[in-house]
Amino acid sequence: MASQAKRRRGMRLAIVVPICEDHDMASDPKTVAFIVDQLAAAGEVSAKPMFGEYGVYCDGRMVALICDEQLFVKPTPGGRAFAGAIDEAPPYPGAKPCLLVDADRWDDADWLAELVRISTAELPMPKPKKPKVKKV
Repeated sequence: MASQAKRRRGMRLAIVVPICEDHDMASDPKTVAFIVDQLAAAGEVSAKPMFGEYGVYCDGRMVALICDEQLFVKPTPGGRAFAGAIDEAPPYPGAKPCLLVDADRWDDADWLAELVRISTAELPMPKPKKPKVKKV
């Protein structure tokens, strides 16, 4: 990781710019669309761009990430039990490990949707956002 520092009014601000040699580009939108289609039976599924990659939501909960053409599902006890022997890896440096679903399993829509459905059921709903207060 490379960093660049600037001085402003006696304060030192660090701007950290990650350098990743393995990261050529973000995930292909066609890959994301394919995974979302495969997950349709799990519930209301969508993908939202996040920092150059994608977050996958099911029934209002963020349940997975698509990073560097790989699918990472948030780990839950039920998801781990259902998936069986599956690798875990962080989707990006500094992240907690997630279930890394091998691309060979993406074609099995029933298995993939069930994994996401089970995991979604065990994840908490996101906290409601506070309404913005307008200044007068």
